[in-house]
Amino acid sequence: MTEENKTSIEQTSEVDSTNPVSQEASVDQQVTQLTQLLNDSKDAFLRAKAEAENTRRRAVEDVAKAHKFAIESFAEYLLPVMDSMHAAMEHHNEDITKLKEGVELTLKQMKGALEKGKIVEIHPDIGSKFDPHHHQAIATIPSDQESNTIVTVLQKGYLIADRVLRPALVTVSQPK
Repeated sequence: MTEENKTSIEQTSEVDSTNPVSQEASVDQQVTQLTQLLNDSKDAFLRAKAEAENTRRRAVEDVAKAHKFAIESFAEYLLPVMDSMHAAMEHHNEDITKLKEGVELTLKQMKGALEKGKIVEIHPDIGSKFDPHHHQAIATIPSDQESNTIVTVLQKGYLIADRVLRPALVTVSQPK
């Protein structure tokens, strides 16, 4: 209830109590004011509720669009790599050294595209400590190295925004 409404209701309740007609008019006036206040409050509530529902619906649509087009920028980084691969396939009968150079350049483009997409290689050093958060041990083998250290890297892993996309596949030294 607003201050204006409180004041007007208080003023109307301060009517001369000796005059019954005046009291009846005052009560009718209060009922009218309270009915108007109720109608205004209902209207404000319905408008706020509709606005909240519209905001919720827009947020759901925005999330759906974000999921649908999340990979769009990364795909743009990969298109030049695809073009290079197609060009290499067109010239596959030429000199093998040129083909090798082309593949090396394409690999360089691919690494650049991954970097732009915030994808980082996980390539642990031999002898480094095994980290189950970034590495997946395929086997344990006897070794002269300290236990639970990486003996060989079978496949590189990848991180995307500090989240493991694929762990590095490694073999680990057995405890002695």
